[in-house]
Amino acid sequence: MRNDASSNSRENILAAAKKVAQAHGYGGLNFRDLAEEVGIRAASIYHHFPSKADLGAAVARRYWEDSAAGLDALLAQSSDPLRCLRQYPDTFRTALANDNRMCLCSFMAAEYDDLPEAVQKEVQAFTDVNVAWLSKVLSAAAVVNSRECERRARAIFAAIAGAQLIARSRSDISLYDALIDSYRVAGLLPA
Repeated sequence: MRNDASSNSRENILAAAKKVAQAHGYGGLNFRDLAEEVGIRAASIYHHFPSKADLGAAVARRYWEDSAAGLDALLAQSSDPLRCLRQYPDTFRTALANDNRMCLCSFMAAEYDDLPEAVQKEVQAFTDVNVAWLSKVLSAAAVVNSRECERRARAIFAAIAGAQLIARSRSDISLYDALIDSYRVAGLLPA
């Protein structure tokens, strides 16, 4: 029973840390505030995460792992790679629709120089996962030739992250939608 409670505490801490990091980045992670949110003592967080760097790396890792699973599920649900490419921006839109939050790893990427090395590694992994998935789907959809897949994937990823940033700065999700539509008109994303 104690292991279940310990596991639940860890999961609750990670969930609370995700919400904070999506709204305030790595710099916003504070053990005292997280403990209050989760309903435990601040010292209890150190049992699961000995340092802020450990917590930041764990929450970023969980975020990219969950994102990778979501992207794989999207691909598994549809045999049409073009449909998957059309739905890809929705994976970032979800954060904006949740109290004007951002993609956790995009937010942390903006803090990159101030991140501990372990957190930097996990933030880079998020980008790598997204670019690899996009490259695979672009290739399957035959949107561009195989030599161009990774370049186009990076452009799509950067454009969508940028659209999210602009929309968040205005607290206007319709701005995100308009930018995504403009990417489709311009041919960056399939219409």
